[in-house]
Amino acid sequence: MDDTYFKKIITIIVLAILIVLSFLLVRPILLSITIGFILAFIFTPIYNRLHKIIKIKNVSSFLICFLLIVLIVLPLWFLTPVFIDQSIKLYLAAQQMDFVTPLRNIFPSLFTSEAFSAEIGSITHSFITNMTNSLMNSFSQLVLNFPTLLLQLFVVLFTFFFALRDKEKIVSYIKSLLPFSENIEKKLFKSTKEITSSVIYGQVIVGIIQGLIAGVGFFIFGVPNALLLTLFASLAGIFPIIGPFVVWIPVAIYLVIAGNTFSALGVILFGLIASTIDNFLRPLFVSKMTKIHPALILIGMIGGFLLFGVLGFILGPLILAYLIIVLEIYRNKKIPGILIHQSQKE
Repeated sequence: MDDTYFKKIITIIVLAILIVLSFLLVRPILLSITIGFILAFIFTPIYNRLHKIIKIKNVSSFLICFLLIVLIVLPLWFLTPVFIDQSIKLYLAAQQMDFVTPLRNIFPSLFTSEAFSAEIGSITHSFITNMTNSLMNSFSQLVLNFPTLLLQLFVVLFTFFFALRDKEKIVSYIKSLLPFSENIEKKLFKSTKEITSSVIYGQVIVGIIQGLIAGVGFFIFGVPNALLLTLFASLAGIFPIIGPFVVWIPVAIYLVIAGNTFSALGVILFGLIASTIDNFLRPLFVSKMTKIHPALILIGMIGGFLLFGVLGFILGPLILAYLIIVLEIYRNKKIPGILIHQSQKE
């Protein structure tokens, strides 16, 4: 065997072993690193404006990190007790709630049989109880894993700081590893940047705004557990096709059944504003960016959630979109407009 060929084989084997070991090493904090990069992408416009004034990268990055800490720590400090309190109240209310009577009032013809009514009541009660149990278990795990969460938060901030400060060096290093020509690299980075902006700003940020608008209605009209419902509405708003109406419509029905018609009308008004405002906000964010088909986003979010948890709402669509972009660049053909609509601006 040729000595040079043997050395290449050994080098590849050693490199493969080191890559596997490195992956196993960072696997427990991989999501934290990813969150740090995503946050750096979101805060880059603010960092760029601040850096033009201060001119010192370390100081600019530190100030943005401090801003992020304030935005994370203060809401957690004040809102976590409220979330826990409302979750406990929701859990206790679910144990005592009569689910059959409201359904019987709405669909009297379906609930003529007592046996059928009892069965539906049992199924509904089990479903709600399991959901509230899962919610309570999630909060319990947060409390029990608090030291680990602090370490993960440190990794997020560490990654965030250096991703902001050294983003040009990171991009240059990634480009040096890619086996593409300069022209293809330019197209790849342009498409991935637009796709990331489209998902984060056009889907996630807009969805959160929709949930917050619905939440304002919950607070104004005295809906019980308004903060928890606002969180659910924001999560639902992130999903394409679904939207926050899956939260505010049941709330409005509950208020009507409870005889609080005025509050129900108020919740419906804010809910309609929340569900339609994306028609104005989304074009504002992504009018000149590459857009992903809603079905691809939905599939990516569901698969991402099952694989990565809550962060999968962002990672899932991005992974699928990046795959399609790389495949089409590899094919050296125009990306089909069915799944991804490219911007006309070059």
